[in-house]
Amino acid sequence: MIRSISIAPICLTGLAALALAGCDSAGEGPAQETAASDMQTTAPPPPPQLHGQIVRAFAGTELPKLTFEDPRGNVLDLGVLDEPVLINMWATWCVPCVVEMPQLDTLAGELEGEMRVLTISQDVRGAEVVTPFFDSRNFKHLEQWLDPQTSLSVAFAAGGVLPMTILFDADGREVLRVTGAYEWDSEEAIVQVREALVELDTDNAS
Repeated sequence: MIRSISIAPICLTGLAALALAGCDSAGEGPAQETAASDMQTTAPPPPPQLHGQIVRAFAGTELPKLTFEDPRGNVLDLGVLDEPVLINMWATWCVPCVVEMPQLDTLAGELEGEMRVLTISQDVRGAEVVTPFFDSRNFKHLEQWLDPQTSLSVAFAAGGVLPMTILFDADGREVLRVTGAYEWDSEEAIVQVREALVELDTDNAS
């Protein structure tokens, strides 16, 4: 088995207070002026490191029978899913969540036909912020499901940590999860998820 990297919870959710404490909170105090020359020479900050770790400690946890809508009113019923799904809980204000979204898109394309990737936004403003986010990006495989009541975070994200990503089998039982951001388009991620899917097929056949 390939070595997993160390875990570090990155972003807090929760409603208004946690949004302020999250990735894009604005500070108070007098504005600082920056010379134009400084702006030209200052390099942009590096993206946050993705320290999530795949764990199986919660294997067997059942997927709640919840329903969600996308901005067009289409309905996703978790209770009737009959295929493996990787559910990602994220928010537009969470920087690590945003960083890993293109990687999840790549993973969804790589494993198309083997499992389905469901990105379910925990933004309380719903489509108001999620739709512009998707419109500004060229995702080819991700779906815009909305959870403005943050019901998934209540069920799974103890302490309000985002992002959180969980793989469920076709019977709605948890296989593995990652708390915090993860390099989902890495060889490590693809191998581990694919190995888990093969294990599921083997178990179902026995």
